Amino acid sequence: MKKLLGTIALAVIAATGPAAAQDYPDQAVTLVVPYGPGGASDLAGRALAETAQPFLGQPVTVMNKPGAGGMNGARSVSEGEADGYTLLLARVGMALSPAVTPGNAVEWDAYTFLGALEATPMILAVRGDAPYNSVEELVAAIKDSNGAMTYAASGATAIDGFTTQALLADNDLDPLTAATLVPYKGGGELATALLGGHVDFVAMAAASLMPHIQSGDMKALMVFAPKRMDDLPEVATAAELGYEKAGQIAGWSALYGPKNLPEDVVAKWHEVLGKVATDEKWLDLAARRGSISTIGDVDMTDYAKSQYELFHGLAQDFGYLSN
Repeated sequence: MKKLLGTIALAVIAATGPAAAQDYPDQAVTLVVPYGPGGASDLAGRALAETAQPFLGQPVTVMNKPGAGGMNGARSVSEGEADGYTLLLARVGMALSPAVTPGNAVEWDAYTFLGALEATPMILAVRGDAPYNSVEELVAAIKDSNGAMTYAASGATAIDGFTTQALLADNDLDPLTAATLVPYKGGGELATALLGGHVDFVAMAAASLMPHIQSGDMKALMVFAPKRMDDLPEVATAAELGYEKAGQIAGWSALYGPKNLPEDVVAKWHEVLGKVATDEKWLDLAARRGSISTIGDVDMTDYAKSQYELFHGLAQDFGYLSN
């Protein structure tokens, strides 16, 4: 699939002419990260900036612009000048937010899709001393609890809320009442809630859980990702376990620009991403974050559309939107 990027780049350069392709970039590129410093999106953005710069030939400067569930940063890019000098480190929220809050979020297709970057696995986890050693045992306990079992999430319609609700729906349980959601602000708080015994389980970003899983303070029961994690080779994915809805959910990062980017800009970034895909530093940084590089593996336009449709459908099925 990575050959596809090179083929596209060559075709676009041929169409626009070599002089146009060589003009971009002639100054630094700003990469907007639509969430705060230190989180998974920030780490992904800084890794891309560091590894892309030698291939781009200009500095890539990361600018954090959080707020409104990622929509502040997303809107600033989608409404910005389409010259290739301000791009977006897109996350799953760029598909999820417009799917569940239509009219209040930037539309999923308000961008030029430059390429996928990584999958960021989510993990279904319990405390290390919990009596559950498999997804089946946890689901059985949830069924027996009549809604008394609890999980932590940053919101019902956030990615870490949909992970659990999809799993419940896949097991013919009411996604909103079979287990009780206890809201917390972010990854660190969610993990702390589980460690402290304030909730029974979580299904959230791997990066926040891996240190506790490696120490034995938590147990990983399942992974929400396209494939198993290298650090948890014995833990099956939701898709492998036959969960239809949960098997389609994973975190991800991608590179977006404003709509109607010039063809020479698109070609340049396809060329750059093709080189980043095999760069040892990029792959090493992804592994450290617990991420899986997906550059060149998917058509980002198609994938973004499928993710929007997935979450829009789940929002309707779960009663957050009228059909």
